[in-house]
Amino acid sequence: MKKKTFAVDIDGTITENGGGRIHLDALEALRRLTDMGHNVIYVTGRSSIEAFLLAVYGGTTKIAVGENGGCISLDSDDHQLLGNLKDCNDALQVIKNNIDNVKEKRVFPRMTEVVLERTFDLDIAKKVILENNMDVELSDSQYAYHINSFGINKGTGFAKIMNKLSLSRDDIIAIGDSATDVPLFKVAKTSIALGNASEQVRSEATMTVSANAGDGVLEALDKLAFTELNQ
Repeated sequence: MKKKTFAVDIDGTITENGGGRIHLDALEALRRLTDMGHNVIYVTGRSSIEAFLLAVYGGTTKIAVGENGGCISLDSDDHQLLGNLKDCNDALQVIKNNIDNVKEKRVFPRMTEVVLERTFDLDIAKKVILENNMDVELSDSQYAYHINSFGINKGTGFAKIMNKLSLSRDDIIAIGDSATDVPLFKVAKTSIALGNASEQVRSEATMTVSANAGDGVLEALDKLAFTELNQ
């Protein structure tokens, strides 16, 4: 059995979006993969510290990519910052000056990104950012809107982990549900979009399942059991 590395989103993948409640059977399945010798690394729009703590208490690999690729946590006091928080805060002020009802989301403190409530038209905000030549990107994780430094996404963040662990694309299995997971899909040989993913996200994956969130993760692992995991 060749060792694989699972790059797994959190919200909408092993939790229900918005509620934050972990699907315990999916977590147990991911812990079993870790016990079998595979890596299970969370790649999320949440804080990398939240993801790192989930790994610690959930029994998976103690590495986390958070803030949509902007921050990597390798230990409790070892955080690599890939994004620029000042640029994101500057962009927030520009958006607030041009669009009504822009609200920051109450989240665990961020080190490289700004997180917003989904209370305004994201396409209009993207146009404002473009017109003002801001060096940032806007994305929708379905959990929230995110302002990240230009060029920062889950794929670029996870690529740092691939380099650190000497992993190739063939080693990676990515699982997710939102548009922010598509860059992660692109660095993985196998990518799985869950049933709650949009059609656009599903079209970017190499494999899809019908079940949602944690149930979808279990369905995906069942499909993989006789293919990638046994190669």
